[in-house]
Amino acid sequence: MNAGNLLTLRYPASWWRNMWREALPSGNGTIGASVFGGVQEETVLLNHEGLWHWGRKDPLPDVSSALPETRRLMDEGRHAEASWKLANALRERGYGTKLASRFPLAAIQLRMPGSRAFREYRRTLDMETGEVSVRWSDGASRYVRRLFVSRADSVVVYDIRPGEPVWEDCSPSGARAERAGDPGDGGGKLCTVSGEIGLILYPSERWGDSPEFKELADSLTIQAEGGYIRYAARNDDGEDFGAVLRIIGEDGRSHTGKEGTTIRFEAMRKALILVKVFVGGRREAKWKELEQELAALPDACEYERLLQRHAELHGPLFHSAALELSGASDDGRSGEELLLEAYEGLAPAALARKMWAYGRYLFISGTGAESGPFGLYGLWGGDYRLVWCHHMANENIQMMHWHANVGGLSELVKPLFRYYGSLMEDFRDNARKLYGCRGIYIPAGTTPGIGSPSQIVPVILNWTGAAGWLSRHFYEHFLYTGDTRFLQEEALPFMQEAWQFYADFATEGEDGFLKLYPSVSPENTPRNFMPEDGRQLAHPMPTTVNATMDIAILKELLTHLIEAGRAIGVPDMERAAYERMLAKIPPYRTNRDGALAEWLDPAFEDRYDHRHLSHIYPLFPGHEITRESSPELFNACENAVRLRRIEAQSGWSLAHMASIYARLGDGDHALECLDMLARTCLLPNLFTLHNDWRGMGICMDMPAAPVQLDANMGWVHAVQEMLLQVSPRMVRLLPALPRRWRRGRYAGWRFHTGQIAAEWDTDTGWLQAELHAERQTDTVVSLPEWTGACSFSGEGDVQPSEQGSRCFALRLRPGARLTFRCRPDR
Repeated sequence: MNAGNLLTLRYPASWWRNMWREALPSGNGTIGASVFGGVQEETVLLNHEGLWHWGRKDPLPDVSSALPETRRLMDEGRHAEASWKLANALRERGYGTKLASRFPLAAIQLRMPGSRAFREYRRTLDMETGEVSVRWSDGASRYVRRLFVSRADSVVVYDIRPGEPVWEDCSPSGARAERAGDPGDGGGKLCTVSGEIGLILYPSERWGDSPEFKELADSLTIQAEGGYIRYAARNDDGEDFGAVLRIIGEDGRSHTGKEGTTIRFEAMRKALILVKVFVGGRREAKWKELEQELAALPDACEYERLLQRHAELHGPLFHSAALELSGASDDGRSGEELLLEAYEGLAPAALARKMWAYGRYLFISGTGAESGPFGLYGLWGGDYRLVWCHHMANENIQMMHWHANVGGLSELVKPLFRYYGSLMEDFRDNARKLYGCRGIYIPAGTTPGIGSPSQIVPVILNWTGAAGWLSRHFYEHFLYTGDTRFLQEEALPFMQEAWQFYADFATEGEDGFLKLYPSVSPENTPRNFMPEDGRQLAHPMPTTVNATMDIAILKELLTHLIEAGRAIGVPDMERAAYERMLAKIPPYRTNRDGALAEWLDPAFEDRYDHRHLSHIYPLFPGHEITRESSPELFNACENAVRLRRIEAQSGWSLAHMASIYARLGDGDHALECLDMLARTCLLPNLFTLHNDWRGMGICMDMPAAPVQLDANMGWVHAVQEMLLQVSPRMVRLLPALPRRWRRGRYAGWRFHTGQIAAEWDTDTGWLQAELHAERQTDTVVSLPEWTGACSFSGEGDVQPSEQGSRCFALRLRPGARLTFRCRPDR
C-alpha cells in the first residue's frame, strides 16, 4: 500500500454535535457511509444519492413581459430598480418553487463494552480500496472494525473482530499469552467481540424546526428478528426508504435486544454485518427483496472476498492516474500532523499530494455511472436541511468536474450530462416564460426533478450563463473521448439549445456589437452600486450590461459550435449563423488599474472585495486568452487576480484562484493559495469547508462553515494545472511547477487524444515525458524553460513550432509512443 493513499487519524470525529463533518467516508457512487470512529459507541451514517425531500415545484407563470421593462429601466440608468423587476414579477404571482435537500437514510449504531480505557487508537481510510478501519487496544485486547461500501454488490460491509495478536489472555488481569498460531502452554484463549447493533433514524440538531421532522419520525418502523433488522420510514412523496441489516457471526451467539429493534451479539470470534438500502417502493416488499439479496450474496461470510470484488472495480478508477511529489508518497504522518505543519505556513508536499488523491477518491466514491452527479456534500451529509446542498451551476458543479478528464475519470462525468438532460423540459419552459426566448435557460440552483428557478433574487435569477458554461463540459467530453455519437446525439443538441436562447436574448448596440442585458457577474456587485457606508448587501445588485463572463461564455459557445459543426458536417447555413454572431462579440476591456474589467460597460466599476473570479473565464477555465495569443489581456488577467482581496475569499475560491495562477504560469502563487486553503478551510478528515469561522483573516468570516467538497475537487484540478495544461491547441508540460516541488512524476494523465507520463528533477534540470497517442494526434507540446537540450525517440513526426523556442509540433498515429528527454545545458 502507498502511504500517500492512506489517511490516518489519531482521534474520532469530534465536531460538537455535528460529528458527521469529521467522519471518514466510504461510498460506491450511490450509497455513502460515514464512519465516526467512537470506541464504545460507534455511529456509521448512511446516505443514498437518490434520497431528497422537502422540495416544492410550482407551475412557472409567464412573466416574460418583465424583460422589456427591465431593459427600459436599465437604458434609463435605473439599474437598482431594474435588478428586481423579474424577481418581483414572480413574487407577485405567488410563485414559490423550493429546492429539495439531501438527507440521511439511516445510521448504524453500535455499542461495544470496554474494560479499560482505550489506547493506541487509529482511524484510517485506504483510498485504494475505500476501506475505513478503526483500531484500538482495551487492556490486553485489541480490536479492529472495518467497513466499505461495495461497488460490486451494492452493500455496506462491516466487519468487527479482535485485532492481531489473536491468542491473548482476555482476563481482567491482562496477562499476555503466546501469539496466534503458537498457543503453547500459556493457556491463552481466543479474544472475542460482543456488542449491540441497530439501525436508527439519524438525529438532527434541528428536530424542532419544522413539523416535517415529526412526520418523518412518526413514519419510522424498526424490527429485529432472526439475525435481521428491518428499518423504514416514509418520504414526503409518499414513498418509503429504508434498509435491511443482517449479522453473521462466527461462534458465539446473538439474540434480539429488549426493545425488539436491535441485535445483541456475544463472544463471537468475528461479526460480519451486511446492510442493503432502498429508496422508493413499499417497505414490506422491499424488506423481503433485500433479505433475499443478502441471503444470496456471493461469499456472504467472507469479508476479504467481498472486499476483493469491490476493489476490482474501485481500484482501476482510483489508479487511472498516479502522482508522486518530492518523495511525499512515503510520508506516513497522520492527517492531524500534516495539518499542524500546514498551520506553520506551508502545506507539506505530502499533504498536497494526499489532497490530490483524496479529492479523486471522494469523486470516485461519490458518483457512479448510474447515479447523479457529484454533489457539494458528496454522499456524506448528516442533516435534513443541509446548507447549499443543491447542484449549483454558477461555479460549484463545474469546479467539481474540472479535474476528471485529465485524471482519466471521463466516464464519471456522464452523470452530469444525464442529470441536466433530465431537466430539459423545465429549462425550455424557463427560457420561454422568463425571457420569451427559444432554447434553454438553466437556473444556477437545481435539484432532481426541479429545474425551475427557485432562488428568486436578482443575483441568481438574472444570470443567464449556466447553459453556456455547462456546454463547455459537453464539448470537452467529446474532445477527450472522440465519441462522435455523443457529440451528435447529446453534446451538439444541448449546445444548440443554449445558443438558441442567446440568438433571441442578445440585442445589437449602436456600435454594432452584441449587448447582453440583464447580465450578471456571479455573485458580485459593481463597486459604485455598493452602499457608501461600507455595509454588505443581503442581496447584491448585480444586474448590469455585458458582464465579461457572459460575453466570454457566448464567445466560447459559438467557437465550439463552429468546430463541432466541422467535425460532424453541420450545414453551412447553420455554421454561418454562428460565425455572424461571433463577429459581433464586443472586445474585452482593461480598467484603469490595468486589470481585465469585470464588466465591459464602464458604467460598472470593478469591486475587488469579492470571492468570485468569474471575469477571468476567457483565461480560465476557458482557453481563449493565452500568453502567446493575447499578451496584453494575459497581463490584464494577472493584474485582476492579484487585486482580489484575500479576506474576501472562500475555500472554493482559493482553489479556483490556484488554478488561475497555474494558468498564468505562476506555480508559487498557485501553491500559496493551497497553503492558505489548508490553514483555513480544511478539517482533519480533509473535508473542505466553504469558509473559515474563527476570525483568522485569510478568507471570509461567517458564523457557520458549511462542508463544501467543491474545494476538494478544485484542489485536485489546481495540482493538475500546475503540472499539465491541455487545450485544443497545446499540451504544456510542467507549466507552473512550484519551486517546492523539485522532484516528482505522474502517469496516466490525459490530453485530448492520448495519455502522458512525466518525471522531473529541477535540481539537475532533468525531464522525461512519454506521450502515448490513442487517436490521431496533431498538437504542440510546450516544455518548461528550465530544461536544457531535448532529444526525442519513438514514433511520430516532431518539428520546431512557431509558438516558441521550447515548443514542438507533433504528429502521431494512433498507438504511437514518443519520449522527450531533456537534460541540463552543459
